Amino acid sequence: MSVIDVHRAHSLDKDHARKAAETLAQDLSKQFDVNYQWEGDHLKFKRSGVKGHLNLTDSDLHIHLELGLMLRPFKSRIEQEIHSQLDQILTA
Repeated sequence: MSVIDVHRAHSLDKDHARKAAETLAQDLSKQFDVNYQWEGDHLKFKRSGVKGHLNLTDSDLHIHLELGLMLRPFKSRIEQEIHSQLDQILTA
């Protein structure tokens, strides 16, 4: 199992931070065919070969994804996309 674990500090209020997380989830969903669902401030990701979550606090956004065997070759691309999206949505 290959793991992507990203922490990103933010200074957004709760509503804007949640919108930023939703934007990230929508983008990952489109690019990598990942399903997601909110449970409070906890967002769960799932599809065949990947599962994970995004936790949102007042000052931190934490993404944890576990990639199965078939998606391991794409780990760096997925992680790069997460960082790129976070750079855009948390500074916008």
